[in-house]
Amino acid sequence: MRKIKLTLGAVELTAELLDTPTADAIYHHLPLHSRAHTWGEEVYFPVPVQVELEADARDVVQPGELAFWVEGHAIAIGFGRTPISRGDEIRLAARTNIWARTRDDVKQLSRVRDGDPITVENIID
Repeated sequence: MRKIKLTLGAVELTAELLDTPTADAIYHHLPLHSRAHTWGEEVYFPVPVQVELEADARDVVQPGELAFWVEGHAIAIGFGRTPISRGDEIRLAARTNIWARTRDDVKQLSRVRDGDPITVENIID
């Protein structure tokens, strides 16, 4: 199982990559460096990766799922309500490809601020 570490400001998450074309594309671009943007309870950040929307893409995600916003060329991690959520769902701005999962507590992403530095890197076991 391929694993990555995401450092988002002072927050660190470990995630396992899924077997998807998006996960492969992101993995081949590691390490990645970017800056955080926030939108409600979502952190997203642009990366130099281009992929197609996958057949199972969706805009409502579960806590711990890492998404890729195809149109924005950005990794998105929802951890709660966004401005377009209905009820308690985590609704992203567009359909996204789910490419990884973390078991870490994503609620800690509430500490990430716009402009915080982000690094995504491979974990070698």
